[in-house]
Amino acid sequence: MRKKKSVTLKDLSVKSGLSVQTVSKALRGLTGMSEESRHQIQTLAEELGYRTKDQERAHAVERIPLHPRKPLRFKMVVSDKHETFDMNQLILSGLQQKLSEYGHSIELLTIPYRLEHDAVLRNWANVHQLEYCDGVFITPMIGREQEAHLLGYAIPRLLINFPGPAAEADSVAWDVGTAIHKSVRQLLSKGHTRIMYVGEIDIHRGFVLRWQSFTAAMKEGGIPVDSDTHLTDSCGSRENWTAELIRKMRRYEPTAILCALSYNLAWTYHACALLGKRIPDDISLISLQHAENAFVPDLSRPLLMIREAGIRAAERMLWRVANPNMPYEHILLQGSFCEGSTVKVI
Repeated sequence: MRKKKSVTLKDLSVKSGLSVQTVSKALRGLTGMSEESRHQIQTLAEELGYRTKDQERAHAVERIPLHPRKPLRFKMVVSDKHETFDMNQLILSGLQQKLSEYGHSIELLTIPYRLEHDAVLRNWANVHQLEYCDGVFITPMIGREQEAHLLGYAIPRLLINFPGPAAEADSVAWDVGTAIHKSVRQLLSKGHTRIMYVGEIDIHRGFVLRWQSFTAAMKEGGIPVDSDTHLTDSCGSRENWTAELIRKMRRYEPTAILCALSYNLAWTYHACALLGKRIPDDISLISLQHAENAFVPDLSRPLLMIREAGIRAAERMLWRVANPNMPYEHILLQGSFCEGSTVKVI
């Protein structure tokens, strides 16, 4: 493989339009610039494969070869549920960016969320020759049986999700617990105390964590949580879900809604419109979104580090390949909060 031409601070300066000094400060984590500029520089450095001397030393300490002898082949397993498409595209983008720096490749595999019997899962794994790859990335919202099967292989496995009890695998995830806490604090700071939580609270570990974090954040603010005042069920069809949200909004008259799952945002807007409620004039709204939403570009939301989780997961996988006998590690990536314009002071 031909070695890439070295990228310098001056190259980053020219491409970013910022001074060499600013670029250097951003990469060393120093103060004196906006978070937007820092993020721009760090993203550009990752895309071009620039590494500081400290990063190269860290690779040496963790025994991750910068120039591997042979390219590795990884697989990323995703659910066939349509709600996961945007999220998985961001994860895949992060994985591809980081793995390609080292000359490695990744293949995307879709696993059925619902299985009629175990033989279907075994046949699926055999067809894709899962046990012969160099490692597997397991994404969120995969069925429990499917995840347990994938974790049973004697190859490096990495959950891009929250690990279950006693999970024998490394994990990297975006910190939805902190995202919920920041969202509740934002609403409380604007005078909202009647906050309605919208989103299922079971099935997936990330859903459970969101609800637990919401109740803890409300308790921290001195506000008791009665589950009846929140919409925490799937309600079957979307029509039933919308009708139930409207019923609860009429009964409990919340001043703000915290939409905990991205795919409920459009339907929450629809329910508010049917009630004649304008956002944010009549009701404030915060939603956990995978990325900026074209439907609501100035949405108030916590920033979820999903693509960054893909990048970090790739680094952790390469570390695991180089250090097969080290203890498992679980990593959470914390994002900031985008204030937007969908929250109003009351």
